[in-house]
Amino acid sequence: MSLEAPALPADRAPGSAASGLGPLPPQRLAARRRRRRRGYALFALFAFPNLALIAVFAYWPIIANLYLSLTDWDFISPQPLFIGLTNYTSMLASPSFHKVLWVSVVWVVVVVGISLLLGVLLAALFSKKLRGTPVVTGVVFAPHVVSGAAIAVVWLFIFDPNYGLARVVFDLFGAQSPSWTTDAHWALPALLIVSIWKGVGFVSIVYLAGIQGLPSDVLEAAKLDGASAFQTFTRVILPLLSPTTFFLVITQTIGAFQAFDLIAVMTSGGPASSTTTLSWFIYEQAFLRSNVGLSAAAGTVMFVLLMIITAFQFRFVERKVHY
Repeated sequence: MSLEAPALPADRAPGSAASGLGPLPPQRLAARRRRRRRGYALFALFAFPNLALIAVFAYWPIIANLYLSLTDWDFISPQPLFIGLTNYTSMLASPSFHKVLWVSVVWVVVVVGISLLLGVLLAALFSKKLRGTPVVTGVVFAPHVVSGAAIAVVWLFIFDPNYGLARVVFDLFGAQSPSWTTDAHWALPALLIVSIWKGVGFVSIVYLAGIQGLPSDVLEAAKLDGASAFQTFTRVILPLLSPTTFFLVITQTIGAFQAFDLIAVMTSGGPASSTTTLSWFIYEQAFLRSNVGLSAAAGTVMFVLLMIITAFQFRFVERKVHY
């Protein structure tokens, strides 16, 4: 018996082009290069419009704002006057700007902190199968989709010390309603109340979606282990909601820094700059005082602060996230 292997066809023999072991013919190499170039061209065709839009509407404004922050301009002069870092040094040395930074920090910490706390509590309540829950959920979420200017007008009436609904609450306790939006001690708390009321619905809906997506077997295991409702919520549900919390902390922080409409309608940054945040300071310097350079410098400071805060959250806060 012969043990020789059967002979392969000539086109499949080792070293032939068809076998895949030998060099490809020049024609096939050229065809492969043409297909690769067409693939690159197709990718560029689809990616270029998006990259162009990002470059024009995202990166270019940042570069232009950085340049304007190094100039002195009032919207009227033909050309901005380059003055270097003068805007930054004068702004950072100004006590009034320090107050603006402090008001901004208080605004962000209070709005984000209380919104997250109330939002997760409301989400836990909405997750219960109670009668009327869908209606209440819609009512709580509605302010988030309503214009901030419209909400500000409604709350101006509520806070009116002579005719507003807040006066009725104070009358029940025999007290006089304060001048919410014209008193330097009450203006910021008034804006904080409205901002939290407007945004807590969004936070609660996001938390509710996170609770509804939790694995049921983990919750059932906690119940079988004898965990109370409070222990299940604090030791099981909240840790599992850490990705949702991480997302909300970042988005709510950025949104709080950018708050503008409520301030513009209700207080215009006053009284005595008690409600002037970074966003309002940028608008005020540019469009009310025609100091474009200082406004751009404040915008750059705001951008850097947001970058630092976001990087810090990704660097340290994400470590506590359980995916």
